[in-house]
Amino acid sequence: MSSDTSIVWFRLDLRLSDNRALAAAVKRGGAVVPVFIWSPDEEGDWPPGAASRWWLHQSLERLAASLRACGSPLVIRKGPTLAALQSLVRETGATALFWNRRYEPAIIARDTMVKQALAADGVRVESFNSALLHEPWEIENASGNPFRVFTPFSRACMATKSAFTLAPRPGKIPAHPEPVESLPLAALELEPDKGWAAGFSREWRVGEAGAAAELERFLSKRVMDYPAARDMPGVLGTSRLSPYLHFGELSPRQIWLETEGRQSASTDAYLRQLLWREFAHHLLFHFPLTPLEPLRPEFAKFPWLDDPAGLRAWQRGRTGIPMVDAGMRELWATGWMHNRVRMVAASFLIKDLLVPWQAGARWFWDTLVDADLANNTLGWQWVAGCGADAAPYFRIFNPDTQAARFDPRSDYRKRWLPELGTAAYPAPIVDHAAARTRALAALEGMKA
Repeated sequence: MSSDTSIVWFRLDLRLSDNRALAAAVKRGGAVVPVFIWSPDEEGDWPPGAASRWWLHQSLERLAASLRACGSPLVIRKGPTLAALQSLVRETGATALFWNRRYEPAIIARDTMVKQALAADGVRVESFNSALLHEPWEIENASGNPFRVFTPFSRACMATKSAFTLAPRPGKIPAHPEPVESLPLAALELEPDKGWAAGFSREWRVGEAGAAAELERFLSKRVMDYPAARDMPGVLGTSRLSPYLHFGELSPRQIWLETEGRQSASTDAYLRQLLWREFAHHLLFHFPLTPLEPLRPEFAKFPWLDDPAGLRAWQRGRTGIPMVDAGMRELWATGWMHNRVRMVAASFLIKDLLVPWQAGARWFWDTLVDADLANNTLGWQWVAGCGADAAPYFRIFNPDTQAARFDPRSDYRKRWLPELGTAAYPAPIVDHAAARTRALAALEGMKA
């Protein structure tokens, strides 16, 4: 066995292009052993939800095919991660381990432990930034503190932006000279037992090739209309790249370079959304308790209600509020929801029903194929008014006004609510005007 065998530990970087860990291993020379380790128990309070697991299964299937075509098959193991990696080191004689960094608090702690233990075993361990434009610790304000407002954060990102370069895609990956034992992908039991996710396959082309095709479709056909169309859920006006970014089938550097090459006011508006993604990861890194706790501590005193019936109606798209219900039906059918409607649906749960934002975040975590801890946390805390750069506490989305403005012909609502306008559609579970008054009183009382 060669003493320069390298292990590449795949995580949320399920691609061959612009994969810095993979490129480093290939450049080192010697055999390369790609491995994916399923260890959901090590993800703290946020193991992958059902929709994420479905996407992960499809993505690993495609990654395995790509690696096999390059000469080195994907090895699949189950955790605990450290034990799995130590076993793989012994089996292969590997002397180096490469991976691309993740930034969730539980993962940072786990990775630190893994790096220290393997380094103590004499293994060369290196990690890389392959998921963000900037590391979370690279961008800080004039006083050396993390940003809590997006606009100055985005300016700082642009001021420090250097020319992005992409890691080369390997053509041939040298395989280990001896077969390496691997579990079949089905052994991870990632796909739902029931047919809930059947519609996902019709909606999405999972994998690196699908990501590249979706990016090209967006840049060639939709980006010029993006500033206006992105808020209209009844039209295909957004990039729909969020799940590909989360699973690392596409890197933000790839998107930035492809988009920047077709620069216009429209592309600038889209690139700004990539910086919002950067901001979300910046916040999660510097404020690791925010997935469960409000960044603004005064919101810990908010008088939330225990309303399981209201929460259930919201989850199933049976609130009697068409814009909210359409969004929740879209989510259940496709694993995705238009961002404008996400804000409307979240505002209804939090401010009309006074259900804690954490309950909504949990439901999105389980049902979104693009469920991302940083983005999910930023979005829910923004709507609740308790996070960084949050909406003013008194901003309460009127779902009817939002529908009239952004779905004026009811295209979106009619698509997802075929029974709308009939006796089969439920009556509203709450009067928005009265709920708004109640929410404002609760918010004022919290400030006292």
